[in-house]
Amino acid sequence: MQALSADEYALLSAQARSYRDAHLKALKKQPEYNPKLGVDALCFQRWQDEVLGGEGRIGALISPCALSLVAIPAASVLQKAPESLLLSLPSGRYRLHHCLFGEFAWYQRQILTDLRGIESMQGAAKLAQQLMERLMRPSE
Repeated sequence: MQALSADEYALLSAQARSYRDAHLKALKKQPEYNPKLGVDALCFQRWQDEVLGGEGRIGALISPCALSLVAIPAASVLQKAPESLLLSLPSGRYRLHHCLFGEFAWYQRQILTDLRGIESMQGAAKLAQQLMERLMRPSE
């Protein structure tokens, strides 16, 4: 899998901000809300979507409440997107659910749902990197 360009990361940042704007009020009401964390899209790579067709992107989403695996199919596919997506990665298969917010959409699955022990966005970024390394490593 190939790393993303600066322009692609700029789009991911816009999507993360849109996600934050759409969900922050609800996140703040969750008992696991961590005020030290924000919302960021990290560790994204290109991915060939064999189910929906086209090239998409996969990576991690950090929020003040959870660490999620995110898959963003090719833009043309999002118009006719199914409710869920079974994503095949080297470590196994993962069911992700369609998530709409503002003008953006992606598939998401929460992996870790309590980040209260994380002290900073740097710590959250390390956690996201570890997640993606494990997901992209073949299972034994």
